[in-house]
Amino acid sequence: MQKIGVFVCWCGSNIAATVDVQAVSDTLAKEPGVVYATNYQYMCSESGQNLIKDAIKQYGLTGVVICSCSPRMHEATFRKAVASVGLNPYMLEVANIREQCSWIHKDKALATEKAITLGRAAIAKVQLNAPLQAGESPVVKRALVIGGGIAGIQTALDIAEAGFEVDIVEKQPTIGGKMAQIDKTFPTLDCAACILTPKMVECSQNDKVHIYSYSEVTSVKGFVGNFTVSIKKKARYVAENKCTGCGECTTKCPMKNVPNEFNLGLDNRRAIYIPFAQAVPKVATIDPNYCNMLKNGKCGLCAKVCTAGAIDYKQQDQVIEERYGAIVVATGYNPIKLDKFEEFDYSLSKDVVTSLELERLMNAAGPTGGTLLRPSDGTHPHTIVFVQCVGSRDTSGCGKPYCSKICCMYTAKHAMLIREKYPDTEVYVFYIDVRTPGKNFDEFYRRAVEQYGVHYIKGMVGKVAPRADGKIMVQASDLLANEQLHIEADMVVLAAAIEPDKSARPLATMLTASMDTNDFFTEAHPKLRPVESPTAGIFLSGVCQGPKDIPETVSQASAAAAKVIGLLVTAKLTTNPCVAHCNELMCNGCSSCERVCPYGAITYVEKEFRMPDRTTQLRRVASVNPAVCQGCGACTVACPSGAMDLNGFSNSQIMAEVDAICQK
Repeated sequence: MQKIGVFVCWCGSNIAATVDVQAVSDTLAKEPGVVYATNYQYMCSESGQNLIKDAIKQYGLTGVVICSCSPRMHEATFRKAVASVGLNPYMLEVANIREQCSWIHKDKALATEKAITLGRAAIAKVQLNAPLQAGESPVVKRALVIGGGIAGIQTALDIAEAGFEVDIVEKQPTIGGKMAQIDKTFPTLDCAACILTPKMVECSQNDKVHIYSYSEVTSVKGFVGNFTVSIKKKARYVAENKCTGCGECTTKCPMKNVPNEFNLGLDNRRAIYIPFAQAVPKVATIDPNYCNMLKNGKCGLCAKVCTAGAIDYKQQDQVIEERYGAIVVATGYNPIKLDKFEEFDYSLSKDVVTSLELERLMNAAGPTGGTLLRPSDGTHPHTIVFVQCVGSRDTSGCGKPYCSKICCMYTAKHAMLIREKYPDTEVYVFYIDVRTPGKNFDEFYRRAVEQYGVHYIKGMVGKVAPRADGKIMVQASDLLANEQLHIEADMVVLAAAIEPDKSARPLATMLTASMDTNDFFTEAHPKLRPVESPTAGIFLSGVCQGPKDIPETVSQASAAAAKVIGLLVTAKLTTNPCVAHCNELMCNGCSSCERVCPYGAITYVEKEFRMPDRTTQLRRVASVNPAVCQGCGACTVACPSGAMDLNGFSNSQIMAEVDAICQK
């Protein structure tokens, strides 16, 4: 029989206001095996930990149960405390009576009863606990950054500056991401390319940074400190080590009418192309969907004009396998599709554009050379209407329920730039409310109104309808003046909501990382661990974790890099001893556990067993690699014979908890 000590935390008023902590400790003191029970205001404090240590020494405790907040918060703290006085840290159990009890109940009697039940379950489990010993695993001194936007670039540069090798995997032919498409940045109105391009060049010239552009991650195996990643490097049909980026091939290609993705389809490119002038790597790429040579074997003009001999029509996709100690996700975002918002007529009128399309129309490197012209007829617009929150804060199901955070500020930026360059253009902004939560952001917005004369109207746009004469009728409401407005506009700009890149969801599956209902990656803790994924060794950078602007993205990128560096400088990591193991006598070799293991920790071996009749038999049984196993428990559920079990969470321990909960 174990000698168990029970310690009930008040957590200030978080628990004590709803749970009678004295009643909980008094009741649990009567449970079999409990030799000491008490309660204290802050059990995680130094004095609270000393209380636990003193009780272990005085009463010779062999097991400890702490009724407090979530084990996510302080389980490591309490394990260190009990280990410091000689008790195995895995002889401790935490009953979560805050999140699972006090925070969700108002009735004190009911909450107290539930807290007692949770404590009783923890006592039942610790009765069956056995001392476990953590192992060690080496750390691969290399990091992977998935995504080559400003978040991925900043993360990679910071890791490289610490002296570690880092690979960037970017699915586009060049790094740069969305920031490369932007003209100016708020609130300083400095050139986005002028900020970004030096970072891109620094990446290409840094010996520690290796760029896999036009590539995708196809599989991830392993665990923190030792990931094995397969990267599919798609065929460019141009040899990167030979191409000089001269662009001669892109001017001679006869296939001219390919929609230009970098300019969001506002103009065309050739079948062989370099996305933009400052692309890194500056290597041409052949689009196999449009190239005549690849489709039907006719043409080959680009190969004839390439003096470097870089064109290779026989090039194949390559799969590269590399090992990493840490992985950073920086997959970025995209504006949502607006096909469901029929009231804005986006799909029918060329003069109804998104904010990102407006960025390209105003950019000197864009389709119009930086002159703002109507896409329909190339004339100068004299009246422009901006519509805010298109798809953001939308609970109808067409858009997204969250605020996209950046729209208010970039609309103010667009309005100011238009009024500054074209004073004869009237600008109207229809908004729900203006959100400017950043340094100098509110002052920036007020400049748009007070200095540049932008018409901000609190109200909603109900209908956008193109007319035969080329004008666009905008029907809207002015909530402050309580009147309906009809504006004849030349252009309408929709501030579309942003959403995570479509690659985020399948990538999260490969990484066994958590996501929320909007497909943003979930952080380990929103306040204390904002750049870490709940999956050890996976870190988050940029908009993949939630909407944010460039300064916030860069800050988070550097924070993620700091966490990665902290991991990579460690020689060895302590492994989790709560891993699966197989009862070979019960195993029937069915492979069910092997198929469900997300970490590839289970293999099968042939073993010789001595039978009751003294003969020997060769049997196929499961073998678990404890260095790879992460203790998720999937195999124990899938095993039809019950041969698989989990240290620290065995079937008998879980059933003991269930029996204790069901106890009247």
